[in-house]
Amino acid sequence: MSHASSMSEVTSNDTAGRPVATPSQQTRPASADTNSRASTRTWDYVWRTGVAGGLAGCAGKTVVAPLDRVKILFQASSPQFAKYTGSWFGVATAMKDIYGQDGSRGLFRGHSATLLRIFPYAGIKFLAYEQIRSIIIPSRHHETPWRRLVSGSLAGVTSVFFTYPLEVIRVRMAFETKREGRSSLASTCRQIYNESPINHSTTAKLPHAPQPVQAAAETIQKVAPRIGIGNFYRGFFPTVLGMLPYAGMSFLTHDTVSDLLRHPSIAQHTTLPRKKNHPHDKPAALRSWAELTSGGIAGIVSQTASYPLEVIRRRMQVGGAVGDGRRLGLGETARMIFRERGFRGYFVGLTIGYVKVMPMAAVAFYTYERAKLLMGI
Repeated sequence: MSHASSMSEVTSNDTAGRPVATPSQQTRPASADTNSRASTRTWDYVWRTGVAGGLAGCAGKTVVAPLDRVKILFQASSPQFAKYTGSWFGVATAMKDIYGQDGSRGLFRGHSATLLRIFPYAGIKFLAYEQIRSIIIPSRHHETPWRRLVSGSLAGVTSVFFTYPLEVIRVRMAFETKREGRSSLASTCRQIYNESPINHSTTAKLPHAPQPVQAAAETIQKVAPRIGIGNFYRGFFPTVLGMLPYAGMSFLTHDTVSDLLRHPSIAQHTTLPRKKNHPHDKPAALRSWAELTSGGIAGIVSQTASYPLEVIRRRMQVGGAVGDGRRLGLGETARMIFRERGFRGYFVGLTIGYVKVMPMAAVAFYTYERAKLLMGI
């Protein structure tokens, strides 16, 4: 985040108006780091950070909601939209078809569930990053890329743990393409809760049932989900695996690029003038274009690192809406994708993923940093 800059804080202007580091900055006592860590533990800082992060997540998701709807349909191999995958024209055509069938509301299908999920998700993620970072990186001397990566990864896992059921609901609503009798949020929740696999035990108990059928039925009974809360955690394990590189690389890249943009040689073009009440232990805020650039690059890098696991997760999440409703494991889902499309199957929708994640991450980081300025943190 903005306070993650470790090399080049700008604290005053020279006679030419260029930002330079002050002697007090260069010789800042170690106690300043301790005071900064203590300030992050206060309740006032915690709730302000959570609100700023929640608003940032909602802003980023709203900007790209139509693209998110199409990407989910591509990733989950919706039969109606599978023919559009693989080209930019396919993305545009899919969006045109959705708009023609359902109007603008169709492009935002499932967005209400998205906002319900993303506010606590983003709030917890940014809040957890600030708190975890202050522990793993207690001072500037501990500022390393590895520590930044670990801080971001743990923050992402924390937020996923608390908000994953809402993600499953959102994906299920976005995956639905039928025009008549659309499911409401409440009915979607009931459907997921009550889903159970097809009962093969009757066939297995037939006196002349072949041995493979009996073995398959026994296996299904062991791995298939029972109805209940567990159905809301389909694909949770690959989500956690995907979040480790995604959140970690996102925060690492954002902080690193922000450091580069605050380098003294270009700081006069990339940073805003410091206000009198600006905290002395925090770097100068980036200008709008620089903050958007930093966030956009972070989005591209993190998307590339985690995309194959995201595809697997989507297929696992919609498992109850297609096939016999049984739960597929991570390895089984990965093998199924490879059999269907080969190695390229793990990157289906990546182009639209890039187009989506770059503005989303840019807007989210920008909103978060500006909200922190407005809230005085």
